[in-house]
Amino acid sequence: MEDLSNYRKSYEKSELLETNLPEDPITLFKQWFHEVEDFGGVDEVNAMTVATIGLDGFPKARVVLLKQFTYEGFIFYTNYNSEKGKAIANNPNVCLSFFWHSIERQVIIKGVAKKIAENLSDGYFESRPDGSKLGAMASNQSEVVSSRVILEEKLKQLESDFEGKEIPRPKHWGGYIVEPQEIEFWQGRPNRLHDRIRFQLQGDFSWKKERLEP
Repeated sequence: MEDLSNYRKSYEKSELLETNLPEDPITLFKQWFHEVEDFGGVDEVNAMTVATIGLDGFPKARVVLLKQFTYEGFIFYTNYNSEKGKAIANNPNVCLSFFWHSIERQVIIKGVAKKIAENLSDGYFESRPDGSKLGAMASNQSEVVSSRVILEEKLKQLESDFEGKEIPRPKHWGGYIVEPQEIEFWQGRPNRLHDRIRFQLQGDFSWKKERLEP
């Protein structure tokens, strides 16, 4: 047995108090995001965990990259036919989470995932490097493949087919926006008395703020 009970750390880098809260959580998320960027120590500040309920009834979490966020929600891109895409089609209720260890912060977002407009997916796809575009075409994401050689051969063939040509976005690849219903901000504090502030969306589209015990 690997005993991790002595792994302990005192969290002392910041605080989250009601006196410095904005009225909406997106403003606070934007503030935290850029503070983490400025503080450093995180390779990909936009890396987040997306948790879905799979077709087998089990939850599954994986790390993807946040590509945009607005007051409407949080946008990421994937293959719609992937395991996560099928899970979202069956149950669009998802959870996003960010863990920024360098500044002792977490953000947990419950929301509903919806496909974004095709022209928005087109615009983002066009901004990607050609290798990433062809990789999206080559991979039947989440399907079983017998060897990596098959993938590399598919990519090589696509590179030949599209040499000097525009690479179109596959219709099965695009973006989701997660429209938040609840956002919790977690700030590490000493003695495990962490700050937890939860924003919950109300029927009139205002946000209710509450402090949670740690």
